[in-house]
Amino acid sequence: MKPNVFIDRPIPAKVEEYIAEHCEYAIWDQKEQIPYDVLKAKLAEADGLLTSGSALKIDSRLLEMAPRLKAVSLTSVGYNNFDIAAMKARGVIGTNSPNVLNETVADLVLALILSTARRISELDRYVKDGLWKPGDNENLYGVDVHHASLGIIGMGRIGEAIARRAKFGFGMEISYHNRTRKPEAEQQFGATYKKLDDLLRSSDFIVLITPLTAETAGLIGRDQFQMMKPSAIFINASRGQTVDEAALIEALQAGHIRAAGLDVFQIEPVAAGNPLLRMPNVVTLPHIGSATSQTRFDMAMLAARNIVLAVNGSTPPNVVAELA
Repeated sequence: MKPNVFIDRPIPAKVEEYIAEHCEYAIWDQKEQIPYDVLKAKLAEADGLLTSGSALKIDSRLLEMAPRLKAVSLTSVGYNNFDIAAMKARGVIGTNSPNVLNETVADLVLALILSTARRISELDRYVKDGLWKPGDNENLYGVDVHHASLGIIGMGRIGEAIARRAKFGFGMEISYHNRTRKPEAEQQFGATYKKLDDLLRSSDFIVLITPLTAETAGLIGRDQFQMMKPSAIFINASRGQTVDEAALIEALQAGHIRAAGLDVFQIEPVAAGNPLLRMPNVVTLPHIGSATSQTRFDMAMLAARNIVLAVNGSTPPNVVAELA
């Protein structure tokens, strides 16, 4: 008998076909979040679960509903929805989908840098609202990206992809902060390792691209924003919880920093009354770092390959470190 996999969200048809070749499966193919009673019934029969790294918490409560569960496979890189202790206690492995999204996320970060620096979103609205008039000049100015200084917080593979674009595409001066130094990045991109405080004080553009962990939660707060140049532009493409959002709002309102580009928020979807949505110098996106058709397909297929291997008795290549 084939193992049984439950998929709690729509996936591409070809990915579904691949799973069907190797497993019995059920899928919740609606955009709305799956009702609790349906989830409970499906998990009772599941050897594997394919989900994302956001909506569904893999904790002891969920695991109690899934007595047969061997593995959980995420279509995302971040796995802060894994209760590592609970999964270890039950012997459930967890996998994620790293690396296939690196270049796509790096593209978006550069788009946020350019959009904030040259005020693209703000001035697009300016033209469409009929405000462009003869004599407009300095009120339309932005700042240069080329040859500016870029500080990257989190020099993983996405950070390196950002550094490559910034260095060779825009001639930017690269510095970085990371848990460990990256000599290969220093050599390849001429990047300079800096302590976090030094990076914040010296960079024209600051990109936060760390995973969300106990150590990075609230990493950038009031003290850190006050260290930045008044001309600094802050980009967050990591997780909303890595930043004290109230401190970010305060920094923008007080002019401690020039602008911000945000793909993530503390609470998602972001509330309509959030002050960040009313600031012309803030570019906001709905957490779309990896959201291209090809990349989302690749992430789903990688997650499918991981779960198929796991429920059929093999060790998949992307087991997260804490559960390996």
